[in-house]
Amino acid sequence: MFALILAGGAGTRLWPRSRAALPKQLLALTGGETMMQATVKRVLPLLPLEHIFVATNREYAPLIREQLPGLPAANIVEEPAAKNTAPCIGLAAAHMHRLDPGAVMASLHADHFIADEEGFRQALLAAAEVAQAGYLVTLGITPDKPETGYGYIRRGEALGCYNNHPVYQVSQFLEKPDLATAERFLASGEYYWNSGIFIWRLSTLLDSFREYMPEFYEQLGQIEQAVAAGQAIDAIWQQIQPESIDVGIMEKAAKVAVVPVSIGWNDVGSWAAIHEINTVAGKADAHGNVALGAEHLAINTHGTLVQGNGRLIATIGLEDVVIVDSGDALLVCAKDKVQDIKKVVEWLKENKRTELL
Repeated sequence: MFALILAGGAGTRLWPRSRAALPKQLLALTGGETMMQATVKRVLPLLPLEHIFVATNREYAPLIREQLPGLPAANIVEEPAAKNTAPCIGLAAAHMHRLDPGAVMASLHADHFIADEEGFRQALLAAAEVAQAGYLVTLGITPDKPETGYGYIRRGEALGCYNNHPVYQVSQFLEKPDLATAERFLASGEYYWNSGIFIWRLSTLLDSFREYMPEFYEQLGQIEQAVAAGQAIDAIWQQIQPESIDVGIMEKAAKVAVVPVSIGWNDVGSWAAIHEINTVAGKADAHGNVALGAEHLAINTHGTLVQGNGRLIATIGLEDVVIVDSGDALLVCAKDKVQDIKKVVEWLKENKRTELL
């Protein structure tokens, strides 16, 4: 088995800590190690470090080498430009296919938090068994609330039990729902959050590219020829159309399976998620406040996250607020408005405040 870790995102929703030059996956936001290091550590019991690949843009490659000193240099797949997940995964899959055409590949994200790591590994083993039967497999997160921020997967007929995990044919991929629809999904028990974690045989994936993304498949062949000849791939890469693996492959393919899991998964997409992860881990005080990187004097304060920069932070009369002090910028935001942090980043771009991006 090979593992591909996608690590090219900028993580703008975790500004001001996550910056263009040092994004969230390369920060220690959920523990003592960075999220990238935690992701690698999570899969090491299943496969050697030599079978782990990281896909990222060229700017982050030196930082990844620094954080993962034992990773072979050839295992860092550098994209000349961001093209969404399908081209990125295809590029890495073509490289792995040359090494072992019969292998299974797990596509993971560097910015996910998983509380039950052993449960996650057992689910990957179950998914690998299903993948050997020619399925494109995804892990579906069993929802515990009517979440409107995730896409959903509807299960179809049962395919059997693999490594003690029930597995189902995927009936439908669905976009992020409104609250009423999310409540209906939760009540039915037939829907799962789309984790974006995929497992497949390399040959199955490349065949799927050929069938559903034929233009990209042809470009991938041109890239392989260029690499074999020691030539740069930039010119070919610029011609590739951006596409997500969900839209390009998963929503079109016939043999798609889902392995439902309850593993304490969180995609760490916002400061609210950081508060939730630390609360579940027992790091909140009696009033639901979480303090990271700073001493927090909380007076009549409830449900608040403080991400500090070494200074004492005192709060009075606050409820459900996020405070992030990065040294050169300070964010104060209602916890239910954290998705609007992207508006701050947009303003900084428009006003050419590049030193804060």
